[in-house]
Amino acid sequence: MSSTRGRPPKRKVPDVDAEDLDASNKKFKAANGANGSAKDALRAPHPFSAEAEENGIVLRKYYPPEMSNARALAYNHDEIQRPIQTLRNACEETAEVRKEIRAKDAVVHWFKMDLRTGDNRALWLASQKAQEAGVPLIGLYIVSPEDFEAHLAAPVRVDFTMRTLHVLKRDLAALDIPLYVETVSKRREIPERIVEFLEEWGVGHLFANMEYEVDELRREARLVKMCAARGIDLEVVHDTCVVPPGALKSGSGKQYSVYSPWFRAWVAHVHANPDLLNIYDPPAKNSPAQHAKVAPLFDCEIPDVPENKRLSDEDAKRLHAIWPAGEHEAMARLEKFCEEKIGQYHNRRNIPSEVGTSNISVHLAAGTLSARSAVRYARDRNKTKKLDAGLEGIKAWISEVAWRDFYKHVLVNWPYICMNKPFKPEYSNITWSYNNAHFEAWTEGRTGYPIVDAAMRQVKSIAWMHNRCRMIVASFLAKDLLLDWRMGEKFFMENLIDGDFASNNGGWGFSASVGVDPQPYFRIFNPLLQSEKFDPQGKYIRKWVPELRDCDDKEIHDPYGRKAGSKVEKRGYPKPIVVHKESRDRALAVYKEGLGRDKP
Repeated sequence: MSSTRGRPPKRKVPDVDAEDLDASNKKFKAANGANGSAKDALRAPHPFSAEAEENGIVLRKYYPPEMSNARALAYNHDEIQRPIQTLRNACEETAEVRKEIRAKDAVVHWFKMDLRTGDNRALWLASQKAQEAGVPLIGLYIVSPEDFEAHLAAPVRVDFTMRTLHVLKRDLAALDIPLYVETVSKRREIPERIVEFLEEWGVGHLFANMEYEVDELRREARLVKMCAARGIDLEVVHDTCVVPPGALKSGSGKQYSVYSPWFRAWVAHVHANPDLLNIYDPPAKNSPAQHAKVAPLFDCEIPDVPENKRLSDEDAKRLHAIWPAGEHEAMARLEKFCEEKIGQYHNRRNIPSEVGTSNISVHLAAGTLSARSAVRYARDRNKTKKLDAGLEGIKAWISEVAWRDFYKHVLVNWPYICMNKPFKPEYSNITWSYNNAHFEAWTEGRTGYPIVDAAMRQVKSIAWMHNRCRMIVASFLAKDLLLDWRMGEKFFMENLIDGDFASNNGGWGFSASVGVDPQPYFRIFNPLLQSEKFDPQGKYIRKWVPELRDCDDKEIHDPYGRKAGSKVEKRGYPKPIVVHKESRDRALAVYKEGLGRDKP
């Protein structure tokens, strides 16, 4: 990890927030005249931004410094336009032009995080348009090494994506639909290259499912305008969430920031709009004549994994066996889980030694399975069509899938969380530690806290971690070690096969008490109590920490505190790097001090 945490080279980079700054400044001038101090407050970085940059948290190669708290709050006060509104505006401004565009020689679906043929809304719409016009349907995927780097995509995650493309290519070929895959080295050149491809093949209509991260929303807004200017209609539609962001409002007309009332509204909305769980058919087959028109595209090969994200041969062999790729594997896992385990999910989901969860998070993240299909499939196995009634296991699992919707709704409404800011901007004022020795002990599973070490070693071995353990290790990093929570957030994205920005950020916000959850900062997990409660016999610890396998069921949770120190020390197991009680007191003091600061 040392290579990702060193000081980046100093360089000037474009401010990717420039459009937002312009819109914001106009609003401020209208409201306050040429109020320079207000404008400067929005342009100024946070006072701690240099430290974040020095420790590799903000990738200055692609992004500006950490913004001020005032700038984050300006988003909350609707003084800066949210990226999703920028996309909506682009669609509205070009609506009349796009409505007049007629079908040409082909229709294209642009695959992104929706690598499946079944239950894919934009793909279905593209197929409908192609059928209506009597022209071939083409699949397109752009490989962007810079996007992989900027978005901290784990090598195992990129590898999974590339393997999935092979499956998708075969599935589409069976429908006489080509999948054209091209690598575009510079991420800023992607829109222009897509338009060039569309013009090369005489395409009048391009369809894509919406992604909710800031970079993607801004890119699609530019692309909508570019396409319209060239006589191409780009339709960007909601598909990732069961309920689209913006559809749910609290009694005050605001976006929910607490899960429980949001979930009640989510359930009520789906019950009132049952078509939200309708499953989209796979695309129709291209005719022989249509196949002939796009025949050269079938010769396109899936490129190798970009060099900066390749797994070693040893890791690839192991991880490929654990994580087969593609939508067929996704459905097989979902079906097996619903047939064998969902009934006891509510009882077993927090026990990391048991296989009580669905293990489909990688497929939801990669889009080889839609959240809509997951919820629909589980609901249809219940005794009722109500999402919040019937069997406890099914209710609990649907609620957990809904968290993914919730965190994407949060991302859309509070986009600065995509920009290295916590949901609660004032928590940026906490003085975090950047202790390299502590961070490396945490990443290597050598903290001296068995449940923490077992979980971190699980990641190193299989690129995945049980959700209960994610909360434990995240709380330990932020509260016991007082390390900047963004270091842990970044490590997860760089190492987990199911890395999804919104869910990962939401989980870290919960555990570090900087996110949407209303619990105060003094909720601090005690790793010993968590270990004894959720791994009482130490099965999970024994699997991942072999130095402790000979400990009894009590010793294994705290070997140095329960007279097994000499035994485990001989086997190389470290002593605890911090004392939990002392760390808890220190965390409370540092959080309180940080929240008492009056800084922008």
